Amino acid sequence: MKKIHLIGLSLLAALLLSAAWPANGFAPLIFVAFVPLLFIQDYLGNERKKGVFALAYLSFFVWNILTTWWIWNSTEIGAIAALGLNSLFMATVFWLFHFTKVHLYENRKGFWILIFYWLTWEWFHLDWDLSWPWLNLGHVFSTKHHWIQWYEYTGVAGGTAWILLVNILVFQLIKKIIKDRKTSRKFGLQLAGVFLVVLIPVMISGYIYRNYEEVGPTADIIVVQPDFDPYTEQYELPPSAIIDRNLELAMRAMTSKADFVVSPESAIQEEIWEEQLSRSSGLAQLNEFIGQHPETAIVIGASTFSMVPAGQEKHHAARKFRTIEGHYFAYNTAFYLDASPQLQLYHKSKLTPGVEMMPSWRILRPLNNFAIDLGGTVGTLKVDEERKVFVHKDGLFKVAPVICYESVYGEFVNGYVLNGANLIFIITNDGWWGNSPGHRQHLEFAKLRAIETRRSIARSANTGISAFFDQRGDIYQATPYREPAVIRQKLSINEKLTFYVRFGDYLARISGFISVIFLLTGFTRKLLKKRKAL
Repeated sequence: MKKIHLIGLSLLAALLLSAAWPANGFAPLIFVAFVPLLFIQDYLGNERKKGVFALAYLSFFVWNILTTWWIWNSTEIGAIAALGLNSLFMATVFWLFHFTKVHLYENRKGFWILIFYWLTWEWFHLDWDLSWPWLNLGHVFSTKHHWIQWYEYTGVAGGTAWILLVNILVFQLIKKIIKDRKTSRKFGLQLAGVFLVVLIPVMISGYIYRNYEEVGPTADIIVVQPDFDPYTEQYELPPSAIIDRNLELAMRAMTSKADFVVSPESAIQEEIWEEQLSRSSGLAQLNEFIGQHPETAIVIGASTFSMVPAGQEKHHAARKFRTIEGHYFAYNTAFYLDASPQLQLYHKSKLTPGVEMMPSWRILRPLNNFAIDLGGTVGTLKVDEERKVFVHKDGLFKVAPVICYESVYGEFVNGYVLNGANLIFIITNDGWWGNSPGHRQHLEFAKLRAIETRRSIARSANTGISAFFDQRGDIYQATPYREPAVIRQKLSINEKLTFYVRFGDYLARISGFISVIFLLTGFTRKLLKKRKAL
């Protein structure tokens, strides 16, 4: 096979992966997107030639560019890091699969090793300082949520395993046709088997979808979309004017029966110190509104600060005052306010790399000086270690206050549900990316969280798209992008825990254990071969 043909296969894989991706992709293409890469690996492995890593990197880099180019709209540095590093990590995983397959099985079999390695990689990528799981394969079905109702048992990892399994089976079928140059009855049976592997999960999902029923009390929720330009307007207007627009929009749908008003991330732009919450004019505005509507609670985002306690000055998130002695913490915060004197708050815990958090590794700490300025609080933020739940109306409604990027993490969101949440509110500001696929992909991923947890979702986005989701992932009242809007709907609450909520990413954990065994065995085999050669 000529070099140009290998490059062509690499680019074909990238195009197929990109063409499958939300929000406007054709998801079924994902079932053949890895086939060109498998042909590359099979050929180079048989010929004992180098090049698997470079060709895989080319494929994944083009895929990353074509699907997440919109990161550039908010941060050039972040885009370079996300596109370059994510491609590097993916190519490394594919090369490790190639290495293991060659040294354990002389490249004759072992394609299924890719499933374990890739699941392990996606799991690891969910929980480290450079976390960027936007392109975890199982996310691709967010636009086909009626196909993956079984995510309540497996989470997104189940979708990843399904995708890779089908790709391997398709590759083996195509290779058989090329080798035999004809079809046979056995081939027909194998082809039928591939179709069954694709169709059976879809049929099971369809059955679950048609028979799933929401029962129990409902919460009456108003969602506000104020539409402030995050690069200019949101940080230049007086904080009181921003809150006023949120409340004015809420009043258009307000009645005495409303349980919640939900406003987006960073809707309060006042500098709020948590030691002095009673001095906040913004919180006073909101409390005045609640005084007129005592049955209604408000969930709203803000930037807050607190003094660093003595002895914690070296904490990774501690910032030094520029003009006076001392250190402080900054937070991306969700507030809950109701008629009671007790104010509840939660600090965002899954931070956006390069924007709200720089790597904590000592070797990379100088990069804190280059934290990307998106107009709000710049640099590494302090986080909450626990997924806090807002409790409303004597415990009837228990809300998970999911802030922006947190909604991409399935097992993380499970933590709110395990702490009692029976509703999910996503508050976000998707205006950083412009009118690009980024905000639409982010919206679609909310469907997966609804299915995994079987929790209804209210989503408030500053510039859009705001919407409601039921427990099957169906979307309601999606608002136009870059238009002020208010929507209202009743959402059912659910107290039951799904299998996935109880056990989390168990598929990935099992894969991690198996992957370690295969990696160690593969490297051991290589060392033994070298010793024999000597």
